[in-house]
Amino acid sequence: MSNAVSALNGASSQGFATVSDTGLRGMITLRGDLSSAKMKAAVKAVAGAAMPDVRRVTRGKDGLVAWMSPDELLILCNYAGVNDVVAKLTAKLSGEHALAVNVSDARAVFRIEGQGAREVVAKLAPVDLSAEAFKPDDFRRSRIAQVAAAFWLNEDGSFELVCFRSVAQYVFDVLAVSAEEGGAVGFL
Repeated sequence: MSNAVSALNGASSQGFATVSDTGLRGMITLRGDLSSAKMKAAVKAVAGAAMPDVRRVTRGKDGLVAWMSPDELLILCNYAGVNDVVAKLTAKLSGEHALAVNVSDARAVFRIEGQGAREVVAKLAPVDLSAEAFKPDDFRRSRIAQVAAAFWLNEDGSFELVCFRSVAQYVFDVLAVSAEEGGAVGFL
């Protein structure tokens, strides 16, 4: 059996902001009735976080929960324990119309940090990322240049961005160019 590695194996780029592959992250797509008491209890039990509001993330001692759509969440947790979390969710949601799937190896996660992090993402995403419009724990499912992505703002001003593993190199490259002085990327 081969050893698991992240999409870009820890790649990093330094400009007026730093772009880096965050390494292996456990990620679970959870579908179902987000207003259900059973769903809320299951999410709280596995992540230690409350159900997020629309276009928000919540944080708990065991993970981060992101609102993806009216019937979908993305749960980020420890990579080594992701299958256990899926099993716990499945057991806790028994009898409920719900689905929990480990999507960890199909995704890549990047961190954009530094004073220019907001500008780096704003150059690439059709989202109002002004400080007034996009606050910590705000979440958007959008695109970065020409590909689908989702991102949120952390309390420290950094962004985390999730994309499909198949486009990880492209996303890293456009983020790195966007972080360069004069690095106007446009929609490559």
